[in-house]
Amino acid sequence: MSSRIIGIDLGTTNSLVAYVDEATGLPRVIPDADGRPLLPSVVAFTPDGIVVGEPARRQLARRPADTVYSVKRLMGRGFEDVKDEARYLPFRILAGEGLVRLAVGGREVTPPEVSAVVLKALKERAERHFGESVEKAVVTVPAYFNDAQRQATKDAGRIAGLDVVRIVNEPTAASLAYGLHRLSEGVVAVYDLGGGTFDVSILRVKDGVFEVLATNGDTHLGGDDFDRVLALWLLEDIAARHHTELDRDCVDLARDPEAMQELRLAAEAAKIRLSSEERTTLTLPFAGFTYRREMTRADLERLVEPLVGRTLGPCRRALADAGLSAADIDEVVLVGGSTRVPLVRRRVQELFGKTPHSQLNPDEVVALGAAVQAHILAGGITNMLLLDVTPLSLGIESLGGIVNVLIPRNTTIPTSAREMFTTSADGQTLVDLHVLQGERELAKDCRSLGRFELRIDPMPAGMPKIEVTFLIDANGILQVQAKEQRTDKEDSFTYAEADVETRMLIEARNEADTVLVHAGRALKQGAHLVDVAERAAIETAVAALRAARAGDDRDRIHEATTAVNRATEHLAEVLMDAALKGALGSRRATEILGER
Repeated sequence: MSSRIIGIDLGTTNSLVAYVDEATGLPRVIPDADGRPLLPSVVAFTPDGIVVGEPARRQLARRPADTVYSVKRLMGRGFEDVKDEARYLPFRILAGEGLVRLAVGGREVTPPEVSAVVLKALKERAERHFGESVEKAVVTVPAYFNDAQRQATKDAGRIAGLDVVRIVNEPTAASLAYGLHRLSEGVVAVYDLGGGTFDVSILRVKDGVFEVLATNGDTHLGGDDFDRVLALWLLEDIAARHHTELDRDCVDLARDPEAMQELRLAAEAAKIRLSSEERTTLTLPFAGFTYRREMTRADLERLVEPLVGRTLGPCRRALADAGLSAADIDEVVLVGGSTRVPLVRRRVQELFGKTPHSQLNPDEVVALGAAVQAHILAGGITNMLLLDVTPLSLGIESLGGIVNVLIPRNTTIPTSAREMFTTSADGQTLVDLHVLQGERELAKDCRSLGRFELRIDPMPAGMPKIEVTFLIDANGILQVQAKEQRTDKEDSFTYAEADVETRMLIEARNEADTVLVHAGRALKQGAHLVDVAERAAIETAVAALRAARAGDDRDRIHEATTAVNRATEHLAEVLMDAALKGALGSRRATEILGER
């Protein structure tokens, strides 16, 4: 078997890393040092550095403007794509050319950089578990992620130091996990409702082959939306019940980021409790009053009913694309934490006419499936084959703004398509190729993946023969090539490596900034605790890091950062000893004073 490959579920709310246990042949999630399998997909940019996971989650109400959550919904998106939900997020989303950027902690970062922090934490968790370096991963994405979102996910992996060897659709990964747990052969519907996205995939399973027949979904629909409608309902109830106190203190909770985060977290907690209980009581202390409210499951279901209803349309469209009816489905599998809501389970059962499966933990099943695919790619499993599809149609804009589809949605991948085009004007020397993704007839209604220009020799209109080739790899990522057949002139459309390198340089500089802050603070507090030679060595290493930080050599910045960390190791130990002695001394003094 080739080198180790891990499976990662990069989720909206939580993320996980898994592998296949050689002894049992079954996938297992790797927990953290405290035994927790889930890593909250939250990253906080604090004065003391970047924190991720549970420590970052605790910053949500304390530092909402500098704590990023649900970043998966921003991956590969432009400002126009996210402007509606941006008003609900406490951190700033910056408009500009291309993909969005976030203003947090006094810096600007991209969604892939934030996701890279989560991926790096999972990578380090796996390395501690195995006691060796891990460099390759299979990462899952929503089935309905478009080309830009998939590319952004690969970029995040590279920034985190991972070679993303395969991107797998989340419902498909879940079916692989169930496949190892004796999923019946036949036609399977996988209903995946997570924290920020919804997908449904229809698969045929036979003789170890998992063939995706159709997929559909909504990348802006999930548990976050359940929390939001519940939080807004609570906000209205607070305004009605406590308007006297709010008016007296001139308080507008809707404009208070910390209060809104407390409300959102309370709404999420209530949703979770009401998924297993019939009623719960909310108690929220605010300045000047305490809000108490009993809430029932019926209240929750009334609020989220329209959102659950929105998931049924994609299910019907996926069935139609597969040429099937609900009666043709043999098994229904539930994936994603939001499928724990009883209303979701009832609506799915009503639509498909079958009790859905949920034997595997819906929070873990996608990561387990990613581990299975990783094991297949590493040569550990040879009797399973995955045949996935592209979720959206791909094409070229033609004369009149019409979309000329080269690869229809739900085409099995990897795949390629070729089509011939020509010019519409005499003497034309430049052909503008506009690559589009979507299901609408007009280019202006589809998502633009990019443009590139092909220079050709001047010829009469209709004479040039321009062959356009679309190639989708197994990750669902597109490459486009155009070639004028008569002269062999060609050009291609790919995502620039420079974009990824720029992100990785920014990440290295961010890490350097954090180390410089810590080193400066340590020198200020403990310079007197080390000898002159050690102090000089630290100052030299810091100066070298500052010089490297000012340049564009990412490897040099990493080396200089490592050098500062090594140089300050002893100083950090001495400072810790001094702090512990001080704390113990302070406690004894307090005890003596208390006795008096």
